[in-house]
Amino acid sequence: MITKKDYWIGAVAGFLTGVLALVMVFYLEISFPYKKAFFLIGVPVLFAFGVWLGGFLGRYFRVFTQFGKYVTAGFLSTLIDFTTLNVVSALTGVTAGIVIGWVNIPGFVIAVFNGYLWNKLWVFSPRLSVFPRGASDRNLVSDKTGVFSDFPKFLAVTVGGLILNSVTIIIITTYISIPLGLTPQRWLNVAKVLASILVIIWNFAGFKFFVFRK
Repeated sequence: MITKKDYWIGAVAGFLTGVLALVMVFYLEISFPYKKAFFLIGVPVLFAFGVWLGGFLGRYFRVFTQFGKYVTAGFLSTLIDFTTLNVVSALTGVTAGIVIGWVNIPGFVIAVFNGYLWNKLWVFSPRLSVFPRGASDRNLVSDKTGVFSDFPKFLAVTVGGLILNSVTIIIITTYISIPLGLTPQRWLNVAKVLASILVIIWNFAGFKFFVFRK
């Protein structure tokens, strides 16, 4: 069931995603009119709408209720991953080759921790709120079924996703010629998009049927 609180949570995720997107387009030297308004206002609205759409479709296919929230949280984690990749790539000058697999790891690791908390406390949580009423953060974390109880399984799924992510990026940036008109940095991001699509499918299936299975 989707509540008004879910819409606000989706909007917050959208705002954070928009901020990170602004950083990324700066590194990619991409400019277009009203980009600040789009990322800081338009994206939060789109994310809230995505949560609503997931709830609407969930009336007919229950999986969409979770999938809508999963995609919302996933976009935030993806932008954390993308932005970190671009910052590290810009600092090191690495845009292809085997080494890019290592450059890809820091952002992926940060995104993993972010994704775990969002998925555990919001996407796949049976509760309507992040924490149950009357329960403190410390009690929840220290409880055997607390916030980190599913982390080992989550880590196993995401490590598989990391391998899939990095291998896909290495193959695309190293063995496929850069299309005319694209810089190596932008081709790296195209590879990252394609890799992320594969990982989104992998992770959702793993989280739903293995990590957070009821």
